[in-house]
Amino acid sequence: MDAILTRAPALQGTLTVPPDKAICHRVTLLAAVAEGVTEIRPWPTADDCQRTASLIEALGAQPVRASDSLRIVGTGSAGLAAPSAPIFCGESGTTLRLAAGLLAGQPFVTTLTAGPRLARRPMRRIVTPLARMGAQIHGTQPSDQPEEVYPPLTIRGRQPLRGIRYEMEVASAQVKSAILLAGLRAEGRTTVVERLPTRDHTERALGLFGARVDREGPCVSVLPTPLRSPGTVQLPGDFSSAAFFIVAALCIPGSKLVVREVSLNPSRTGLLEILNRMGAAVRIDVTSDGWEPHGTLTVETCQLRGTTVEPHEVPAMIDELPVLMVAAACAEGPTRLHGVGELRVKETDRIASMVRGLRQLGARIRQPAPDTVEIERGALTAGVVDSANDHRTAMSLAVAGLIAAGEATTVRQADCVAKSFPEFFEHLRRVCGPPTVKTVDKA
Repeated sequence: MDAILTRAPALQGTLTVPPDKAICHRVTLLAAVAEGVTEIRPWPTADDCQRTASLIEALGAQPVRASDSLRIVGTGSAGLAAPSAPIFCGESGTTLRLAAGLLAGQPFVTTLTAGPRLARRPMRRIVTPLARMGAQIHGTQPSDQPEEVYPPLTIRGRQPLRGIRYEMEVASAQVKSAILLAGLRAEGRTTVVERLPTRDHTERALGLFGARVDREGPCVSVLPTPLRSPGTVQLPGDFSSAAFFIVAALCIPGSKLVVREVSLNPSRTGLLEILNRMGAAVRIDVTSDGWEPHGTLTVETCQLRGTTVEPHEVPAMIDELPVLMVAAACAEGPTRLHGVGELRVKETDRIASMVRGLRQLGARIRQPAPDTVEIERGALTAGVVDSANDHRTAMSLAVAGLIAAGEATTVRQADCVAKSFPEFFEHLRRVCGPPTVKTVDKA
């Protein structure tokens, strides 16, 4: 599918984005091993979340889908069951990495397979700590990269695992989460030491299900605990999905947009801090400060100023960096993004796909170092760009297309947005008007 976008007159209206898929993965996995029945609502349509639901079903939990919810009968004290076949995780790195942590403490063998892009993502970062805890994990080791491990992963679990203290080599919430989930089936305390803080959805969800979780400075610890369902879990809107609309409203003259019931977890909203530093007019109204804070954002157009993003700021906005590059292309003065190398090992090399796409639209963007991007304001002009089959690249370039002058911008392979936000173009049409956003199926 191609997306065709013309310059938008303004974004107007009120929007509710889909449920947060990062939180959804974690709650779904914990519900599968908890005592009792958990209802998750609203249930996302994102492909990644369907992979996690299918995974827990293959492991003996009982997910029952309704139109707007998922009801899960947990396995509790009976424990997960050995699957009858390898489990396909599609392109969901969160499904695979977090499930590997959960399965490391199970007394059976599981093979997790992956789609072509996920099969190229590095897994040594989870294999090393889980092996220290006692699990045996084998994957693909290419002859030209014998030190790395790629899916499929075969996990021979151990029960109980050994509790460890692990100092993170890379700032990754997925790695932290895999270790903490394994710690539920370990002897003694399992501690993760973070050099840079990452999103804390796993710690919050563990607490919701009754786990014993402690945080002291950079250290997060979990003790083995039987989990109990909290009953109904309400998912807030996905901030990463809201980010595309926030940037579009800031950059398109005359816009005023209200985004309701969106996650405002401080470990996820680093983009708002950077945009505020750039002069953004975003009003934040927190309506709930429960287990996952959420609220309403009101965004109005303003002239942004360039800024510098330092490496310690990156983990709190890793998924929003592509659309921040679009905002930087509209800002007065230069913007420098440092320490963004982790973007190279996502679904695609997002630095390469965004630099290539924005250049094709006329942006002044360059890479002075492998983990640094520099952007200066330049007039964006309509053109043809390719998503590299990456959902966040596709949505970011679509936002650039709404800003670009000229006849129309075409984003190739735009159907990849289904990975996280299948309704993305429908939502864009709602706030921009149908003539501005069209999609065309390719034969």
